[in-house]
Amino acid sequence: MRDLLSLPLFSSIAQRMREVAETISNAPLVHLNAPASLTGVLAMAQLEAACLDAGLPYSRRFFPSKAHRPRDEPPTVPMAKQGCTVGLMTEEATWALTELEQLPWTRITPLATSMVTGASNKTLRGSLDVVAQAAAIAALLAPNGRRVRSVRPTASLGMWLGSALDTSMDVFHNVLMHQLHEEGSLRLVPLPEVEEPKAGLIPNVSDRRVAKLSKAWPTMAVDDRRQALSELVLPALTVSTLSTPRLESLVWFRMVVGDDPVDLVSQLQHHMDAWPAQAADVKPHCSKVLDGWLGTGSLWPGATTD
Repeated sequence: MRDLLSLPLFSSIAQRMREVAETISNAPLVHLNAPASLTGVLAMAQLEAACLDAGLPYSRRFFPSKAHRPRDEPPTVPMAKQGCTVGLMTEEATWALTELEQLPWTRITPLATSMVTGASNKTLRGSLDVVAQAAAIAALLAPNGRRVRSVRPTASLGMWLGSALDTSMDVFHNVLMHQLHEEGSLRLVPLPEVEEPKAGLIPNVSDRRVAKLSKAWPTMAVDDRRQALSELVLPALTVSTLSTPRLESLVWFRMVVGDDPVDLVSQLQHHMDAWPAQAADVKPHCSKVLDGWLGTGSLWPGATTD
C-alpha cells in the first residue's frame, strides 16, 4: 500500500492524521464511536481493522444516525473514563482544520482541504470525508495489516455516498479512486466487464441490453466498444437526478476488488436496499455487516472466509 498522506489532497491535514494515529496507538483502550449508518460502518471498518491488526484493545459503539434522531438533537459520544475515545462523525458538516474545537476526545469530521493540480497550478478546494481519513489513519497504525489491506479498497466510498458527485466532478474522489487502482487495491473496469452488476443502478438503461453487450464485449474492437457503450447509456442522459460525473463513474470506472463478480458500488447498493427501516434494528444490523466484513475480508455479503 502507498502512503495516502503523500497525496496532495491530504497535504494540509497530514499532521492531524499522524497525531490521531499516535493518540490511538498509545492508548491502553480505544473506544470507537460512529453513527449507525452505512458511512458509519465504512469508517468504523477502517479503524477496527487497524486495531485488530496492530493488537490494540478496542470497543465498538454505534449511536443513532441523523435518520433516527430528532432534528435538533446532536449525537452523543460518551467520554470513556479510561483510554482514548474516538468519534467518527461522518454526518457532520465540513470543518476547517483551524476551526476544530478542542475536546477531551478525538473527533474525526469531514475536513476542508485543497490541492494544486495540472500545469496551470490551479487550486482545487473540497472536503475530505471521514472514511478516507480513517483509511489514512489505519495505514499508519498497521501499514502491512491483512485486515487493513482488505478494507482499503473502500476508502473512497464515503465520498461516493456523499453529495459532491451529484453536482460536479469530485476531484478528490477521483484522485483517491485512481490511487487505489495504481497501488493494486482495486481494478477500474467499464460496466460490461463487471460479472454481476446491480440491476437498476443506471436509470433508463436496460439490464437486458447490458447483459447482451457484456456477452459480446470480449470480441469487440476498442472503437466498437466505445460506440456501443455510449449508445447504451444515452437514455440515462435525460435523467435530471443523475449527474454526469456519477454516470461516468458507473459506466467507465466500476471499482472491482480482485476477481470479485460484484463491483463495490453494486455492493453498496445491495446494502442500502437491505438497510433496516426501524431504528431498533439498525445498530444490530451495523454490527452484523461489520463482523461479516472483517471476518470474510469482503464487503459483499455473499463472500465466504478464505
